[in-house]
Amino acid sequence: MSGEQGDVHELLRLLGDSDATLSVAESLTGGLLAAAVTEVPGASAAFVGGVVAYATRVKSEVLGVPAEVVATDGVVSASCAEAMAVGVRALLGSTWALSTTGVAGPGIQEGRAAGTVFVGIAGPDGVTAVRLALSGNRWEIQEETCRRAVDLLRDRLGDTRVGE
Repeated sequence: MSGEQGDVHELLRLLGDSDATLSVAESLTGGLLAAAVTEVPGASAAFVGGVVAYATRVKSEVLGVPAEVVATDGVVSASCAEAMAVGVRALLGSTWALSTTGVAGPGIQEGRAAGTVFVGIAGPDGVTAVRLALSGNRWEIQEETCRRAVDLLRDRLGDTRVGE
C-alpha cells in the first residue's frame, strides 16, 4: 500500500484529534493493513495493534467469532467481519476496529469467488460490515482491501465525531 500514505495519514489525524485509537483484525490481508498503518511515522499515537486471524480457529478462539456464525454464514461473510471487528476492539481496548475477511484468490472459498471481501468496522456507534467485489490478482485484492478499509473508516470518522 506504499504511496497511499495520505489516506492513512488522514485517518490517523482524525483518530488523534479525538484521542481515539485503532486496532485491526485481518484474515485475507495477512497483516498488510497493520503494516500500512504503522508505515506512517507517529502511528503509535493511535494504533494499538492487531490480530492476524488467518485460520478459522483463531477467528473463533482469539477474536470470539461465534461458532454459529462460522457454521451458518461462514468466515467469508458480513457477520464474520463484524464479529472480528467487535472481538479485536474488545481484546485490545481500542476506540475503533477494522477487520478484513474474504477471498484473495486465486480459487473459490465457501462458494465465493476471488475478490469477495468484507470489511468490518466497530466503534462507539456500533458495528457494520461492507461487502466489496474486487478484481485483480491476489496481491491487488489484498492491497485494494486495505485501501478501501482505510477509506471506509476515514469517511465514517469524517461524518461523525470520532470519540462520540
